[in-house]
Amino acid sequence: MRRRKAYLLLLELVTALLFALYFSPFYILVVNAFKSRYEVLTDVLGLPDSWSQAMANLRAILANPNLRFGASAVSSVIITSCSLVVIALFSAMAAWVLVRTKNRVSTFVFMMYVAAMVIPFQVVMLPLVSWMRMIHQWTGIPMLRTYHGLIFAYLGFGSSLSIFLYHGFIKGIPKELEEAAIIDGCSRPQVFFRIILPILRPVTVTVLILNGIWIWNDFLLPLLMLGIGNEIQTIPLAIAGFIGSFVKQWELIMLALLLAIVPVVVLFLLAQKHIIRGMVEGSVKG
Repeated sequence: MRRRKAYLLLLELVTALLFALYFSPFYILVVNAFKSRYEVLTDVLGLPDSWSQAMANLRAILANPNLRFGASAVSSVIITSCSLVVIALFSAMAAWVLVRTKNRVSTFVFMMYVAAMVIPFQVVMLPLVSWMRMIHQWTGIPMLRTYHGLIFAYLGFGSSLSIFLYHGFIKGIPKELEEAAIIDGCSRPQVFFRIILPILRPVTVTVLILNGIWIWNDFLLPLLMLGIGNEIQTIPLAIAGFIGSFVKQWELIMLALLLAIVPVVVLFLLAQKHIIRGMVEGSVKG
């Protein structure tokens, strides 16, 4: 019993140290978001003298023409919401067809989607830009520095994991439900939107949350597709462009970063049960 208590005490100490280690960057971010520039430069770890300084920093962020935080937030919301709708609909429909179509082609296509999850983004980022330019040349539709081009890229990179989750969930849905709906006069689109899609609600929540956190915080893909200084800017790109070479307003940068991560942190904390349940059901069923 003594050894067990000593082991548990040691484990708790290690856990507390790891928590302090991983929480320290967030602490530094929060306390410095409420400081003036002088306080940030003189005392990084200390608490701010006045928490009301955050309001002055917030007004400076909203009024700063170089940061354009409001316009960047609107662009991030548009890109994230549209990408999530496209990814969820495409992945659900594709997974449904792959599950209900029993042949070698559907198996091969599904395995290709699964294999795409292990390919590093750095391997395909330069070919991606080349392909977007070629699409522009062939069709006349600009793909770089546009909303639809970035959303199309997110569809390609986000569909692999989403189809994998939907595929495992749909395998547990009895096919008799679809056959009964067809007998009652439903077409295949009606079967999907009226029967299958409502049943997919648990795994859809997981898909939306996982992809939403990734898209909202993503920096590299918007950097390649939009560039810094474009009219369309996500929040990470706007903050990166705001960091100057000679003058860095750390109090404004910290507050902008805090405002950017608060929505996804709150969303994750509120929906973590749905994430775990959806991933378990999507990977175990069938």
